[in-house]
Amino acid sequence: MARDLDSFPRVPLAHLPTPLEPMPRLGAALGGPPLWVKRDDATGLAFGGNKTRKLEYLMAEARAAGADTVITAGVVQSNHVRQTAAAAAKLGMGCHLVLLTGRVPDTEADYEATGNILLDRLLGASVEFHPFDRVDRNVVLPEVAETLRANGRNPFIIPYGGSNVTGTLGCVRAAREVAAQAEAQGVEFQAAVFASGSAGTQAGFLAGFRLYAPEIRAIGIDIEAEPERLRGDVIALASDLAETLEADLGDIEALAHVESGYAGASYGAVTDGMRAAVELAARQEALILDPVYSGKAMAGLIGMVRAGAFDPGRPVLFIHTGGTPALFAYREAFG
Repeated sequence: MARDLDSFPRVPLAHLPTPLEPMPRLGAALGGPPLWVKRDDATGLAFGGNKTRKLEYLMAEARAAGADTVITAGVVQSNHVRQTAAAAAKLGMGCHLVLLTGRVPDTEADYEATGNILLDRLLGASVEFHPFDRVDRNVVLPEVAETLRANGRNPFIIPYGGSNVTGTLGCVRAAREVAAQAEAQGVEFQAAVFASGSAGTQAGFLAGFRLYAPEIRAIGIDIEAEPERLRGDVIALASDLAETLEADLGDIEALAHVESGYAGASYGAVTDGMRAAVELAARQEALILDPVYSGKAMAGLIGMVRAGAFDPGRPVLFIHTGGTPALFAYREAFG
């Protein structure tokens, strides 16, 4: 018997449950299995996104530690960073962001002024910039925390993407929510497809579906062009999560399905497949995706449907993880 998920401290931040909806026009256009979408872009906090689910557990941990400030890091258009800034503002805490420049190739002229970074500043977060290729990601956050302590603050570090065991509990909870909604609506999914980058989302859904809906395969679409690294991180984090949940998840290595080939040359790179997927979802379902995460995840879903990867008679779920504000930093890609 796994540990009760509701026994872990959590601060409610999201509008839950998020909708679970069919996508009949997109499914018909692709000629494959029936398609559905889990609308985690609709979690409500500062344009929403699935990172809010992770932050419900991470901010509870920060509060328990007596923190008055949270610190996290990501690229300039990070959705996780924006939602962390929003969670801090909502709870009356300070927020300091370390933004890494230069990771995304060939950015547009106002990439560092619009989209998520505009919202970070509007939410009152303090920001510092570092070149991605000149900073040790594992060192910079503790250094920032030490500086803040020297200035009288009590900081709490939130990891990249919120992807540690604590944050990943939010995605386990999301899987439980999907299972309950699917049962209520009489739909039996064969698989759930979503963007996977820092491993926390995939590890959480892997564990959550094993616990609450074992018939659903969790399929992560690699969006960082690092599928081997990603798969290793998913396996490690899911193994730690199993220990925390006191749960037998089965053969985690066999369950860690990472689909590659849709990221392009690197994280954040524009691809023809992403553009086509974003446009198709918008025009068939009025579903607005982002260019970095959900757009590439949708490209992966489309590619898998067209390759015959699914049973055509059983529904497939797409998990929309959010990220819409980043569209405004990629305007020329859709011009």
